Amino acid sequence: MQVSRDFSHYVRAAGAGLKHIDLAVEGVHCAGCMAKIERGLSAIPDVTLARVNLTDRRVALEWKEGTLDPARFIDRLEELGYKAYPYETESAEATEVAESRFLLRCLGVAAFATMNVMMLSIPVWSGNVSDMLPEQRDFFHWLSALIALPAAAYAGQPFFRSAWRALSNKTTNMDVPISIGVCLALGMSVVETIHHAEHAYFDAAIMLLTFLLVGRFLDQNMRRRTRAVAGNLAALKAETAAKFVGPDEISQVPVAAIHPGDIVLLRPGERCAVDGSVIEGRSEIDQSLITGETLYVTAEQGTPVYAGSMNISGTLRVRVSAASEATLLAEITRLLDNALQARSRYMRLADRASRLYAPVVHATALITILGWVVAGASWHDAVVTGVAVLIITCPCALGLAIPTVQTVSSGAMFKAGVLLNSGDAIERLAEADHVIFDKTGTLTLPDLDVTNAADIPADILELAGRLALSSHHPVAAAVAQAAGAKVPIMGAVEEAGQGVRAMVDGVELRLGRPSFCGAEALVAGASLDPEASVVAFGKGKEKFILSVRQGLRPDAQAVIAALKDRNIGIEILSGDREPAVIAAAHALGIAEWRAGVTPADKIARIEELKRRGAKVLMVGDGMNDAPSLAAALVSMSPISAAHLSQATADLVFLGRPLAPVVAAVDSARKALHLMRQNLWLAIGYNVLAVPLAISGVVTPLIAAAAMSGSSILVMLNSLRARSASREIV
Repeated sequence: MQVSRDFSHYVRAAGAGLKHIDLAVEGVHCAGCMAKIERGLSAIPDVTLARVNLTDRRVALEWKEGTLDPARFIDRLEELGYKAYPYETESAEATEVAESRFLLRCLGVAAFATMNVMMLSIPVWSGNVSDMLPEQRDFFHWLSALIALPAAAYAGQPFFRSAWRALSNKTTNMDVPISIGVCLALGMSVVETIHHAEHAYFDAAIMLLTFLLVGRFLDQNMRRRTRAVAGNLAALKAETAAKFVGPDEISQVPVAAIHPGDIVLLRPGERCAVDGSVIEGRSEIDQSLITGETLYVTAEQGTPVYAGSMNISGTLRVRVSAASEATLLAEITRLLDNALQARSRYMRLADRASRLYAPVVHATALITILGWVVAGASWHDAVVTGVAVLIITCPCALGLAIPTVQTVSSGAMFKAGVLLNSGDAIERLAEADHVIFDKTGTLTLPDLDVTNAADIPADILELAGRLALSSHHPVAAAVAQAAGAKVPIMGAVEEAGQGVRAMVDGVELRLGRPSFCGAEALVAGASLDPEASVVAFGKGKEKFILSVRQGLRPDAQAVIAALKDRNIGIEILSGDREPAVIAAAHALGIAEWRAGVTPADKIARIEELKRRGAKVLMVGDGMNDAPSLAAALVSMSPISAAHLSQATADLVFLGRPLAPVVAAVDSARKALHLMRQNLWLAIGYNVLAVPLAISGVVTPLIAAAAMSGSSILVMLNSLRARSASREIV
């Protein structure tokens, strides 16, 4: 019976007569997998785009409308050896978690079996040179087989499955020699035990799997990224809106039913579902999605509003200019997705090192076996020697070379106040030679400060702070914090978009706009910081002006100087006003800056730098920074950043100082140096050990011990990554 498969629910229009679908693909581990999938899917007629995102194991496909059934892509991926299904964020995260747990179970089984088999092997090793009876030796060998065979069958699944997929598609990968080596070692051990031989290699095979699983598990956990990107974007997308269907009649309709020219009602506390402009009403809106600026914007007739913006206070009527997939929020989503896909094509050091590994190892082992047979050795002895070659060249040290340094380096970064979201970010960060900073919330502190608090009488500042506690505005929160206010003034009333007022001992107190407090004349005659926001406080006829702004991070100047000392170029890209950006750039000694830039402008600048050969580190915090964070080679965000930015960034730094940025760069550079050292150690070990194995001097047991020794050497070298950062002067 033929089963119909309808994936139309997951297909969306991509413009210009194209359709788009995202598929989750299992078993994608390296750049080789990416290339194979992209070539295989691009060969299908009318497919215009096939791009794999290694980060979340997703393939994005576009094709000419009306020509292809999406089920064909899934069938083609199955032919290539990969299971695929429509991508959904929750199911993708569940799959990733399940895979991580499975690897941990495999590692637990292998480690438990290794400990027990080694306990049985030690008496055999010592007994073979003393007085152990053959029957006792056979008994220990069979006990080892009883433990090792089922343990290897379970714990080796990650390698066996991968090797089988590769061989089924007439290709090889690093898991092929691993699987062959383990299976041959176990098979030879059973044969040797049946024939009462002195040596069996159950301990070597299971120990090999344990070391390899340690590397695979570390790598898996370092590769896991935060999956909140799609969820955060979905939270910003309102599914319905209040549309005017008559002069004074509204109806709650899906966003898909709204078109340019329609009028919608935006109530306090609602998130805007469309792009448009205000035609009636007055309010304050949070536009940080677009500008990155944390201060609320006054919305009145003619003010543009964007999907994802939050209406804070008053009610607005908005004429729609764009809805659904045409909004700026949808454009940010597309920019972010495209940038993540492009960055996932970065070739990791381990991938580059392992490209030639599998064919070289296979050829070496095969030539060894044939050479010994030609030289007159028995097939038994030739195969044993070939197994020794496979084991001694097994990529255990190579598999541990990168993830062990990543783990140690991530611990060092954590001590310096940096959290790592992506394992290969260390390699990318080490290569960075140009830093782009956002201004608001990145070079500046996320919280607002009252810069002239010392000039305000203490009793007046206290009253202003207590009154500020009755307002939800971020400027009011800054006044309350500067005053150290804890007890609000009871009976205070907030007027939307204006300020808050209250009566105390028969005197009216007001905090808010200068016009609301009757302090316009005072503002006109004052010499104020052009960057600062002005808030007035009135106590009866007494009027005061408070200057509120975001100050630079306390060590920003020292950090910029330290980055310059490391030959790193620096510039500022900000959506903020030009005077504010100029002031920050001059204070920090940054010659290159741009103000009023959009998310697309930031990506365009990053792409321009890439074409010049620059390796860009983007440091930003706003929702509008998420696409540029993804577009850069590597990215960082402060812990105070928007959730979307934190999810997109490769690294997140903690606290008020900016110093963790420099510490992360130093740690990454040291880590990359150690990764390369580890790879050379692994290669050097093979150069010395392989000739011995080929000559027959090394048995599989000695090969396993040598392999373990090289792995331990690599891990000890990795511990040097614990301290790397130079002092910031």
